[in-house]
Amino acid sequence: MTGRAYFDWNATAPLREGARAAMVAALELTGNASSVHAEGRAARRTVEEAREKVASLMGAEAKNVTFTSGATEANMLALTPAIEVAGVKHWRDRLFVSAIEHPSVRSGGRFTPDAVEELPVTRDGLLDLHTLGTAIGRAERPLVSVMLANNETGIIQPISEIAQIVHAANGVLHVDAVQGPGRIDCRMAELGADLMSLSAHKLGGPQGAGALIRRGDIHIAEPLIKGGGQERSLRAGTESVAAIAGFGAAAAAANQTEATGMTALRDRLEAGIKAATPQAVVFGHGLARLPNTILFAVPGVKAETAIIAFDLNGIAVSSGSACSSGKVQASHVLAAMGVEPQLSRGAVRISLGWSTSGADVERLLNAWKNVVSSLLNKHANAA
Repeated sequence: MTGRAYFDWNATAPLREGARAAMVAALELTGNASSVHAEGRAARRTVEEAREKVASLMGAEAKNVTFTSGATEANMLALTPAIEVAGVKHWRDRLFVSAIEHPSVRSGGRFTPDAVEELPVTRDGLLDLHTLGTAIGRAERPLVSVMLANNETGIIQPISEIAQIVHAANGVLHVDAVQGPGRIDCRMAELGADLMSLSAHKLGGPQGAGALIRRGDIHIAEPLIKGGGQERSLRAGTESVAAIAGFGAAAAAANQTEATGMTALRDRLEAGIKAATPQAVVFGHGLARLPNTILFAVPGVKAETAIIAFDLNGIAVSSGSACSSGKVQASHVLAAMGVEPQLSRGAVRISLGWSTSGADVERLLNAWKNVVSSLLNKHANAA
């Protein structure tokens, strides 16, 4: 938007120019990617080239990438008892999810409610590894789902350690890696993940495209969407060639070098907020976090009033996850971390990206300095 500064990248990133160009080119194609004629083969080639790019970003094999409509569908596809490992058809008997997961994971996927167990996190927002080991030891073939980095706090989970614990218990590990690409290392083998979910629009691709990536010996025996042989019979329905093309282009453009500038700007923002409001609490400060994310609260300031004040000053921020129909709600993430409700209700998330500038940062800090006193005065008058 002209005259505005965008700081809600964790909700969705702007469409990259390369992704836009790839989508326009794909929209010029006529054929169905499942057709064998020349037009169909051209569409198929576009899909497979995108698959290669997404696989390369995650250090995976292209044949193990399944395109979906987004990360929510990818999570639902992954969270099923019908997972075979190395051809063994003993399905998963229990699902374990952390208390800070995205709602699409906390809902339990295709497991029955009595087969789902939620695991606690520490006050630092990290999965309690001792509790994890004890809990999954009670299951014969557990499936564990833990996000790579939290979409609200930016706190990064110790996935490699979690993978070791899960695999020692004959388990399978699913990782919601939506917030990682372009910001931190997400190579699948190095993390030890068996299944990983991605979303195109978080890394500069279009909304409406995502992927589930599998380790080579993992097979999902029960597709979520049945009725056709597309995506190696794992996801029926004609592929959205244009969206997939945009996803591939965004994946090719995403790289960790973008994160260097993000870290410097994030730290500058954090220091400026603390200078203007020393009482501000930055959740996850001092922990391994995404280089682009700040979640903070000032006692006495409500998130909804702060967000409106920022918006009126031409700045887009959020209160956390954007998956609650536009409502400002109490954060289940902060609740799981033991944050008092009165403080968590004031949590504001600032997330930036590759095109965020120093001028954008200064504009946000100036707006904060201008509005915070009035926000605190409103609280004092209400009290």
